Amino acid sequence: MAPRINLPPITRILLLVNAALSILNATIRLNKWRYELGSLTPVELASKSNYLSNPQWAVPYLALVPTKSIWYPWTFVTAAWVENNILSLAISGTVVWFGGRYLERAFGSTEFARFVCFVTFIPNALAFCIYALWHAATGTPEYPTPLQGLLALEAAFLVALKQLVPEHTVSLFRGALRVRIKHFPALFTLANMISGPLLGTDTALWLSLLGFMTGWIYLRFFRVTEITGAATGGSGAVMKGDASDTFAFVAFFPDVMHPFLSPICDAIYGTLVALRVCTPFSDDAVETGNENAASSSEGLPTTSVGGGGRQAEAERRRAIALKALDQRLNAAAASRAVVSDTTTVPGEAPASTGESLPEVAAEIHQGGPV
Repeated sequence: MAPRINLPPITRILLLVNAALSILNATIRLNKWRYELGSLTPVELASKSNYLSNPQWAVPYLALVPTKSIWYPWTFVTAAWVENNILSLAISGTVVWFGGRYLERAFGSTEFARFVCFVTFIPNALAFCIYALWHAATGTPEYPTPLQGLLALEAAFLVALKQLVPEHTVSLFRGALRVRIKHFPALFTLANMISGPLLGTDTALWLSLLGFMTGWIYLRFFRVTEITGAATGGSGAVMKGDASDTFAFVAFFPDVMHPFLSPICDAIYGTLVALRVCTPFSDDAVETGNENAASSSEGLPTTSVGGGGRQAEAERRRAIALKALDQRLNAAAASRAVVSDTTTVPGEAPASTGESLPEVAAEIHQGGPV
């Protein structure tokens, strides 16, 4: 009996769409390449025979081709799910499998679908406008570079993970390389910005940068989040956006850069508020965001790739157990004070305060959950 694939529904659909559109794109490109290759002259054959990288073989009704795909508006969505080679398809499939599964369970299927639509359509539309303006100013080439692939979604996924677990550390190669999640979005975007001029992948530069920005803007100002802190309204309370200090734009960069970047970010934010592009966060919203970020990350496990996370996990569980023990001791003390101030009915046993303290102490000693 084959093992069951445990994937949330939206993640499963996205994987199927990514594979189906990429295979369809490859099939159409290959047929077009074979058909037109025989009619090329030797000079044209030398410059246009590259099946994978030459924009001549792009499919304008699947990929987003500047100046052409305006007649195919659905490509503003489908282009994100079209990969041009096996390697990029494997990378995007891995990102959707692991990142989508985690984020869909954290956000919920409806909110996750809304987030995916936001960070795929808007970066494609903005990149299309950038290239259209560039071609209008410099002259439109015969075969414009197509925009396609999941780079924008990959950048937005990293931004979402930074929001959920900013201080989480990923260990690679048995702890030889340790990187915090909060640095991943900036590193990913920087790598694509550098690779653009060096490798000629300027589309990767724009898609990753726009995916990073749109993902952060949506999560920072628009996403409706449930408040988990007891002091901020309890279960069922919600807030719009994330005003926490750990999710400010400057928090994506190393701490040594904050004194230089903070005035610039504050000036831009003040300008946007003055133009009424965004609504300023109140002090209560910032406090609520900080408490919600702390409470949501408190119970998340500290995983690692290649080992090195067991000790951190044990320390986390001991900290949770100590907190629970402290709460139970306070509750027991309050219960005794109430009982001492009231008249005990003869023959009636005092109310139980819950799990015995020796059991909790044993769990702390063993590092087990409470």
